[in-house]
Amino acid sequence: MAKILLVNGSCKEKGCTYTALNEIVSVLEQEGLETEIFQLGKEAIRDCIGCGGCRTQGKCVFDEDAVNAFAELAREADGFVFGTPVYYAHPSGRILSFLDRVFYSAGSAFAYKPGAAIASARRAGTTASVDVLNKYFMIARMPVVSSTYWNMVHGNTPEEVKQDLEGMQIMRGIGKSMAWMVKCIATGKSAGINCPEPETVVRTNFIR
Repeated sequence: MAKILLVNGSCKEKGCTYTALNEIVSVLEQEGLETEIFQLGKEAIRDCIGCGGCRTQGKCVFDEDAVNAFAELAREADGFVFGTPVYYAHPSGRILSFLDRVFYSAGSAFAYKPGAAIASARRAGTTASVDVLNKYFMIARMPVVSSTYWNMVHGNTPEEVKQDLEGMQIMRGIGKSMAWMVKCIATGKSAGINCPEPETVVRTNFIR
């Protein structure tokens, strides 16, 4: 059974971001997919320091938080949803630190697997936040999952988020699109259509 990992980038375990993610979960499970909501929680998450240690060790050198544990789950997952609250028109600092390290140290775990980014805000800053998270997908060769409008919900409490009927509909649309993409990829693989082989990475530096 295909599995979708959903990440709650809020320190509030059952807050607005969770409410949006849970609406996606309801559709994914109706579609016969397994789901898991991965809570980043309230504990500190270190920034990436660009040490390059993950290139030799195969994992992030900092092992005291959730990054390496999530990377192992990611290798077995078939799709991802990353959710964040909006802080000053950007994603939460914890999800950015988390994604910087997990994508640097385990980028191959995400390649050619669908990804969706969602944002939750009281009022504004959502499109900027979704745009930031989508950049991780583009660098990791991930198909981006969309819905019927920007991937966002509005509300200051979980109860208000549930009253955002358009937002809830968008979340269900993400679930349907994600399920469809995952099933299409699985069907393609069973028919002998494999993921593209990447070229050797070329890095162009403009300072000579």
